[in-house]
Amino acid sequence: MRRSGEIRKPRRGEPGLLAQLRRPPGGRDARIMLLTQALDRAGTGVWAASSVLYFTFVVGLDAGQLGLLLGAAGVAGIAGSPLAGHLADRFQVRTLLIGCHLIRLGALCALLAVTDFRVLLLLFAVTHLGDRGAKTLEMLFATRVAGERRATYQALSRSSANAGYALGAGLAAIGLAVGTRGAYHVLILADALSFLVAAALVWRTREPAGHGSVTAARPEDADPDPAAAETGPGGAGGPGGPGPWRDRGYLRFVLLDIPMHLDDSILGVGLPLWLVAHTAAPHALIPAFLVINTVLVVVLQLRVSARVQGPRGAADAVALYGLMTLACCVFLAAAPGGGVLAASAALLAAAVLATAAELMRSVSSWELAVSLAPRRARASYLGVAGMAQSVQKSAGPLLLTGAVMVAGPAGWLALGAGVAGLSLVQRRASLRRLERLGTPPPPAAAAAARRQDTA
Repeated sequence: MRRSGEIRKPRRGEPGLLAQLRRPPGGRDARIMLLTQALDRAGTGVWAASSVLYFTFVVGLDAGQLGLLLGAAGVAGIAGSPLAGHLADRFQVRTLLIGCHLIRLGALCALLAVTDFRVLLLLFAVTHLGDRGAKTLEMLFATRVAGERRATYQALSRSSANAGYALGAGLAAIGLAVGTRGAYHVLILADALSFLVAAALVWRTREPAGHGSVTAARPEDADPDPAAAETGPGGAGGPGGPGPWRDRGYLRFVLLDIPMHLDDSILGVGLPLWLVAHTAAPHALIPAFLVINTVLVVVLQLRVSARVQGPRGAADAVALYGLMTLACCVFLAAAPGGGVLAASAALLAAAVLATAAELMRSVSSWELAVSLAPRRARASYLGVAGMAQSVQKSAGPLLLTGAVMVAGPAGWLALGAGVAGLSLVQRRASLRRLERLGTPPPPAAAAAARRQDTA
């Protein structure tokens, strides 16, 4: 660890994750934001573990109403990312992020006093709108304050957020064990408190540099010429340009990025349902999937990110994502064919591979979303890019339950092959766009090229 606080790839004997969390890229403001995200995700963990049971047993919603509630929230979440990106081109990110936390706080507290389904529908949608908007604004904030170390910051962010989420889920288990209406209300208030504390912490930060844009601190982030800085690829750049919605190349990236988030649905929906309905593995194995995912992300995210250098490395990580997802689907397809031990081993292996895919996605999706956007309009571009995860959260579970698992093992194999193929398309398209942007190769590749030229 250098005295200046710059984070390099950890070596033997150097400080580990906790030390780097104390001195993240971006300094004081980044450290506050990492704490904010951890507390926010702890509240999210409380709510995620208890919300369905709360609406079922306390509010009294039936399955159809619950499905409509979750569907409306998913649609609202899709709109949250581009709306936040659009506003970030015009207002301070810090102010908008505080607003998102306060909107979520108000909507969640109102749930305590509401039983009318139509009002619940509106409040739950507003909560998810603020949730997706907050995540996009956090991404913009981090990209600006971390500069060239944004990949390292992203790794620290995911490690702290996963730890917070696990803590929240553990706290929710206590309230669920009690199971009373009062216990559920306490859980909701705990989530609301996390929003209040998050808003207070964000208020202590300073507005990052680059109002209306994302600071480009690396050579590969620099626009190749002033004209490109104004228009971006395909003439879709600055605030006066057409913007991301008319940039076909960037929209293609966002569209292909949707299946690059399917690991989330596989782990949260596919694995548990496949275990229960199609394998001989014990149901008690299901919590192990979350434990495996949380522990591996916290322990390995920083190491994985340190090995992915720049946007070209992120493009290569997309191909690895497809490979990991295909391997995960192969184990899922094989799970029904064995007994208890064989099925359990196959499902645990699938959970590990789904987590490995998540690690690849976390270092590729964000980096490419930033690097493939024109520098002067990255706020609005990143808002559009954030839709990929929201769309997957809405469509992914339906794809798995309505098509993949209905087709049986062949469905998993088809899904894995499809994601692997699309990951290669995404990698090739990303590299071509990077070439048009004039992104230079990583330092090692550049040095090798110079040696060849000298020879």
